[in-house]
Amino acid sequence: MKQTLTDKEYVKAREAIMVNVRKVVPYALMIAVASGLYMITQVLGKIEDSGMTYFQILLSIKAFFASWLGVRGVNQKLFNINPWVFKSHLFPFSLVVVVILISQLMYI
Repeated sequence: MKQTLTDKEYVKAREAIMVNVRKVVPYALMIAVASGLYMITQVLGKIEDSGMTYFQILLSIKAFFASWLGVRGVNQKLFNINPWVFKSHLFPFSLVVVVILISQLMYI
């Protein structure tokens, strides 16, 4: 887009796209977190007497981070409650990256 539009047109086009993204993405993330919480109940499995497996430990850590992101998103979008801590977008973005990395480690 930036190659074919002037700077003013680019800013205007980008903002037009972002208006729609801001409407859709928070709800999509809430659905993803809710479905993830349901899937944990189906995937975690039985915890043996010897303790949790490597997969179960990583899945639990991943679920904790994703739940935190979900609670933060629901508070912001539905209840207009700003985060109490970590007000910048850097920490939530970092958690998303960590969740993706944990997903990759789960199958090693």
